Amino acid sequence: MQLQWTSGEPLAWPRGKVVCVGRNYAEHAKELGNAVPEQPLLFMKPATALVPVAEAFDLDESRGEVHYECELAVLIGKPLTAAGQAQAQDAIAGFGLALDLTLRGLQSELKEKGHPWELAKAFDGSCPISDLVPAGELGQGLGAIRFQLYQNGALRQDGNSAEMITPIAALLAHISQVFTLEPGDLVLTGTPKGVGKLAKGDQLRLVLADCLDVSSTVR
Repeated sequence: MQLQWTSGEPLAWPRGKVVCVGRNYAEHAKELGNAVPEQPLLFMKPATALVPVAEAFDLDESRGEVHYECELAVLIGKPLTAAGQAQAQDAIAGFGLALDLTLRGLQSELKEKGHPWELAKAFDGSCPISDLVPAGELGQGLGAIRFQLYQNGALRQDGNSAEMITPIAALLAHISQVFTLEPGDLVLTGTPKGVGKLAKGDQLRLVLADCLDVSSTVR
């Protein structure tokens, strides 16, 4: 999959890794009965997890129920290593919306055993992603970005970056202390409350502020 801007123009960089952040919204941690971490909880999806969310994407239920987690995705446009928050903010090239698809039953089993989550989170197709909005076209500041997920016409998730436990610039700076973020990488910044099960035939709508409105069918 080649990532592209909302204009239809492909990105200048190949798709990179997807860095995900767990429990960055307190209400989401509460709904799953999880403790709020003292520092960002990080895990990754490979580039092969990325598929377009627009129009339709496939749902593989062969390993159990698949749950949606809608997240604000941040596109990295400059290398970041051991960066400060100002440098991290300057490296943001764009924004989009992504679904962090999760095999919830398998994830619960892995957590109980103290094992990593990748089998439940990083499988092929586990990250449907929208086209990207250039950072300069998003009118809101980093601390006031609103996004929603509708399932079959019902509002399921209504998030705002103002509710993040670790704000966007601080989050990128923190990640860069551990490993380098490179142009083409995506950072999924956590999901708000309202996660739930997907089913074949579901009609989804993902809305980012006033600059992105994407419809999709689960098949």
